[in-house]
Amino acid sequence: MANIRVKDWTKDKLRKIRDAESHSSYDSVAKTLLKDRKIAKYADDASDTVTGESVQSQDTDIDKPFDDLTVLAELTGNHDDVLFLWCPNCGNELVHLTVERPLGCSVFEMECQRCLTHLDSQAIVAIELQYPIEQKMIEGQLQADLKACVIDYWDRTLRAANGTLDTEAPADRLVWQFDQYHEQFAWDWPTDVPTVSFVPGVTYRNTVTDERIEVVEAVSENRNAMDAYTVRRYTADGDVVSDQLDSSAIVDRIVNRELVVAEQAVESTKPKT
Repeated sequence: MANIRVKDWTKDKLRKIRDAESHSSYDSVAKTLLKDRKIAKYADDASDTVTGESVQSQDTDIDKPFDDLTVLAELTGNHDDVLFLWCPNCGNELVHLTVERPLGCSVFEMECQRCLTHLDSQAIVAIELQYPIEQKMIEGQLQADLKACVIDYWDRTLRAANGTLDTEAPADRLVWQFDQYHEQFAWDWPTDVPTVSFVPGVTYRNTVTDERIEVVEAVSENRNAMDAYTVRRYTADGDVVSDQLDSSAIVDRIVNRELVVAEQAVESTKPKT
């Protein structure tokens, strides 16, 4: 895909909007601005001809698994001015809010009172009234839906970071943040979704080279960045090579969505921070 060249002044304005509104990428900023322009253009005509129509929760071009479950960071609107915020780790309702339109959420953090996990807008799930919470709880499906919603969002966010307008976009920060959540949540990662984490004891398959990478142990302990790890590489030719991957190499493979889980760890030996 060709790069889009923009002036420094424009990049600075886009960066301020991204930071203020917690967008995952400049692509998200551009889509929101285009949507706002379209709304403004047709607002007068719509007010004369349309009454009582519900506001759509998301842009129609976002392909996500649930219409009424959305990770808070990408929520741009809601149907009924009421949101229920839930913890994807333990399935606990955090709070319910009455919100105004259009919805704006620059920074939102809180601790789950049940599992004591500190959550921000990249992990909190907003549930709207149309979602059948009671039925899903009776069926035992709510927790699985919350997890699937978050996993899908993390996957799409990293894919967007890989194609961002800004070469200095903090993709490494996103990977570190999602890695921390994945460790806290102790989720077995699905084999059909590229991983967001790098866990000792887990063997990953590189879908580009077809080699298998067994993570042995961390060789650094960074507080706010990915660690480096010793690994064993099992090449397509059958060779086994001991190696060490630094944090940038790991981040590149995760952001490029190259690694899928080949074998889950029995028990994670990743050091806690």
